[in-house]
Amino acid sequence: MSTVKEVVDVEVPVHTAYNQWTQFEEFPHFMEGVEEVRQLDERHNRWITQVSGVKREFDTEIVDQLPDERITWRTTKGDTNQKGTVRFQRLDDTHTRVELVMDVDPTGVAEKTGDMLGVIDRRVKGDMQRFKEYIEKRGGESGAWRGRIRPGE
Repeated sequence: MSTVKEVVDVEVPVHTAYNQWTQFEEFPHFMEGVEEVRQLDERHNRWITQVSGVKREFDTEIVDQLPDERITWRTTKGDTNQKGTVRFQRLDDTHTRVELVMDVDPTGVAEKTGDMLGVIDRRVKGDMQRFKEYIEKRGGESGAWRGRIRPGE
């Protein structure tokens, strides 16, 4: 399993950055290779991705979510095995640090080779940069979900 970590500072308040990140169905706008994310309920999402010609479908579960602080998830079924946390840190009234840490277990020859060549790291770095551009250009969030999910619930 590989660990990927990326940090980006965005020029929006913490609640704006957090609120936008909770809009999972908007991820294809800034995440390379993500074709669709469908929110099934407050905890579960179905993902369809295509990277290097390889199409994957998988489900994720949010295991911990605290508004304006963090969202932690893991895969529950499908072609991909990953888990991660995105954290939001208020820097001042108009700036937020967004930190993504992900553990990814590449499956298949193409993914394992890509991981060894740093493709996953570069893709996540690009995704975080595109998130920065996306939220700053919008100037506000497209929606919000401010509920609390606790581990073990």
